[in-house]
Amino acid sequence: MKTLTAGVLAAVMLAGCGSSSSSAAATSAAAETSAAAADADLSGTVSTDGSTSMEKVIGALSEAFQEKYPNVTVTYNPTGSGSGITAVTEGNCDIGLASRNLKDEEKNGLTSTTVAIDGIAMIVNTANEVSDLSLDQIAKIYTGEITNWKDVGGADQEIVVIGREAGSGTRDGFESITGTSDKCQMDQELTSTGAVIQAVGANEAAIGYASLAAVDDTIKTLTVEGAAPSEETVLDGTYKIQRNFNMITNDSKELSPAAQAFLDFATSLEAASLIEAAGAVPVSK
Repeated sequence: MKTLTAGVLAAVMLAGCGSSSSSAAATSAAAETSAAAADADLSGTVSTDGSTSMEKVIGALSEAFQEKYPNVTVTYNPTGSGSGITAVTEGNCDIGLASRNLKDEEKNGLTSTTVAIDGIAMIVNTANEVSDLSLDQIAKIYTGEITNWKDVGGADQEIVVIGREAGSGTRDGFESITGTSDKCQMDQELTSTGAVIQAVGANEAAIGYASLAAVDDTIKTLTVEGAAPSEETVLDGTYKIQRNFNMITNDSKELSPAAQAFLDFATSLEAASLIEAAGAVPVSK
């Protein structure tokens, strides 16, 4: 009789364990279903406006976010950092994009969230013999003190200086770091990162600067004081020409659930690999 009672007790205990395991599995499945339902329920449009240098980063984030939330559409208007800050200030977009930090006069009523760090690559034509420049040499080229490539180890050829337009975050970051604000003398001032890369790629005498996230094999990147622009050198600070990629929001305008979710996603660990693949350095790692 005692043996029978022990067997019955054992069976009850096993049944209890099975019940507990099943309950945990059911709870987990319910949570996953609930999360999936929440993903499906989120809907609307998230409008972003600003930095052309952030195109690849925003493209990667938007694509992944829209896969996660299929009823949300993320739009991107590549107008430049200054225009993006103006757009979010005036309430014409949900999130402004700036490849520079806010200036003191812009900070009132705006919040800046850094999502990545980007190197500003110094670029030349692939036929150019020069491979390295110092910050001082770069500054002197852009202020007109050095005008011939032979003075920095290159061919006897006049330098064609190319940069970005006033209001560009890339230009602001470049000039702040090189100490050339309001001193640059450029042959061409172009309105997008892609245009700078294209112009340098088409002119053997040209020099320009562009977001590291945007460079390709049509141009040659220079080392700056021996440091090549890369994720590692940007992160450890040895590559000195770098700036932040920021998302700007208006404190007086509450973000929609979709826009808030996109901002949260952009700063999450989940987004880090996407930002890296786009050529920038995530701050969420």
